[in-house]
Amino acid sequence: MKSKIMLIIASLVVVCGLTACGAEVGSKEWCEELKAKDKGDWTANEAKDFAKHCIF
Repeated sequence: MKSKIMLIIASLVVVCGLTACGAEVGSKEWCEELKAKDKGDWTANEAKDFAKHCIF
């Protein structure tokens, strides 16, 4: 029982750590990453955020 709880906690820590690895939307790094990405692969939200933060 104790090992299952530890495994669940460890899994949650890993998942939380991986979701925090991306650049913040609107940051210079994020804009550069999106410029390098094929525009056909952009989501509607990415296109809107790019226009809002990187162009205007």
